[in-house]
Amino acid sequence: MATRTFTFDVNSDYPPVADLVINVGASFTCTYTVNIPAGSAYDMTDQTLSGQMAKYVGAAATATFTVGLTSAYDGQFYIGLTTTQTSALTEGRYFYDVNAKDGSTVNRIVEGQLLVRGGISSSL
Repeated sequence: MATRTFTFDVNSDYPPVADLVINVGASFTCTYTVNIPAGSAYDMTDQTLSGQMAKYVGAAATATFTVGLTSAYDGQFYIGLTTTQTSALTEGRYFYDVNAKDGSTVNRIVEGQLLVRGGISSSL
């Protein structure tokens, strides 16, 4: 399980970047802790999160992440894919993002590249 901590500035047009690795056929989870520039937690109370990955920007989504708030007040959330979802992926480089919706405002909270790697061992 990957863990990332980053600073998110709602006044910036550029979301933080966090690159990740996914192994084909394995469950995937990444936990994020989001801070604001002042150093305190980014409060995500009352926000709805969603995230997807695609082969390239503008392409149809290859997979939709399960996204959940671990602690909204403390700026903690996770994204995940099941073994079934990762088994359907083809090796290579992908792009992903996670958006947070608060009322009618949508912010891209994080984005990055995903490296999807195949494996040698058969699944369990």
